Amino acid sequence: MVINNRDIVDCMVTQTSVAPKRIKKRPVIHTERLTLEMCTEADAQLFLNFYENNREHLSRWEPARSHEFYTLEYWQKTLKENQIFLLEGSAIKFGIFNKERTEVIGTCNFNNIIRGVFQACHLGYSIGGKYQGQSYMYEAAQAGIQFMFNEMGLHRVMANYIPTNARSGALLERLGFEEEGFARDYLKIDGIWEDHVLTALVNHNSP
Repeated sequence: MVINNRDIVDCMVTQTSVAPKRIKKRPVIHTERLTLEMCTEADAQLFLNFYENNREHLSRWEPARSHEFYTLEYWQKTLKENQIFLLEGSAIKFGIFNKERTEVIGTCNFNNIIRGVFQACHLGYSIGGKYQGQSYMYEAAQAGIQFMFNEMGLHRVMANYIPTNARSGALLERLGFEEEGFARDYLKIDGIWEDHVLTALVNHNSP
């Protein structure tokens, strides 16, 4: 019997070994120093400030950004779309706020959520330059991952990083991610196709 990739994807999506959990309201997670929150259009200015202030810092590790990316209208539209992803169950995108909720200091996004027999997603994250080296990203990612495992019932969270991004590799190792492979020319980052190390964290307590 030959099974093609389309069959595998269909099986991931349609076979319901674990019923997907639906979120009835925007999730908010409080940690010792931070708040992770699914945001609305009302937070657009705070996101714009974050990306404007970290434009150079993040450019090495993210896709090339258009002029539109650095506009209030773009972030109003994007945050509204994120609410749709939440309702669909396809992604949960957290803003990372300081305790006073006056500043976005980073992002923690769980994208490409697939249910069925896969029960997995991809983790993407960023932290402001002035907050590096203080374990803020670890604190936020750890809380977000526990939410995805305990509240959303996922079995696997995958995360990939550019080999030269030592900070990202160290963060994932500290979080318990294990290397699973290496992909050539995996993502186009800042205009260049970059290799990526493929890692994953498995929830061995999932049903």
